[in-house]
Amino acid sequence: MWRRLRQSGLRAVPLTLASCVGILLLQLVQHSDRISDWVERLGGVYATLPWWQALLRTPLSLFVPDPSLPIWGLVVQVVVVFGIAETTLGARRTLGVALLATLAGTCFARWSVWAGPGLLLGLAPHALDVRDTGPSAAVVALGVYAACRYRAWCTAAAIGVAMVVEVVWVTNLAGYEHLAGVAVVLALAAAERGVRGSLAR
Repeated sequence: MWRRLRQSGLRAVPLTLASCVGILLLQLVQHSDRISDWVERLGGVYATLPWWQALLRTPLSLFVPDPSLPIWGLVVQVVVVFGIAETTLGARRTLGVALLATLAGTCFARWSVWAGPGLLLGLAPHALDVRDTGPSAAVVALGVYAACRYRAWCTAAAIGVAMVVEVVWVTNLAGYEHLAGVAVVLALAAAERGVRGSLAR
C-alpha cells in the first residue's frame, strides 16, 4: 500500500477520491431545499420498496450519507478503508466487493420484512422504516475481505467481533446489515481461496 502511494500519490486511489467527492456532493444535495427529493428518488433505499426499485437504487445508495450520522465520520471511513482496499486489491475488486456487501444488506432488509420480530434476525416493522443508505456496510465488508485476502486474521476477527458486539449492544437494521456484509465477503474469500488451492494442485 505504502509503495503504491509513494509511487503514484493520489493517482493510486481514484475510486477512493471519487467516492469521497460523491458522498460530499450528495450530502450537499440532500440538504438543499430545491433538489433534495432527487437524492431520495435515485438513491433512497427502504426495506418496503418494491424489489426492482431497491435494486436500481442500491448502487447510488452506497454513496448517499445517512443524515443521522456526521459526514466527517463517513468520509474518514471511506478514505482509510477504501484507500487500503484500492491500493491492495485494485479499484475494480474494491468497487465490486463494496457493491456486493451493500446488496447483501439490501437483501437482509427484505428478509427482516418477511421474518418479522418473531423469527431469527427479524426486526420489528418500525425498525425498517429508516432509509437504508451509506457506505458503512461496504466499509466493514472491505476491511474484512482485505484482511482475509492478506491473512491478517486478527484484524478480520477483531472487525467481526466488533460487529457482533454492535448488534448485541444496539439491535437495529444497520448492525444486522454490517453482519450480512461480513458474512458474504467471508464466503467470497473462502471460495476464492478454494479456487486458488485447486489451481495450485
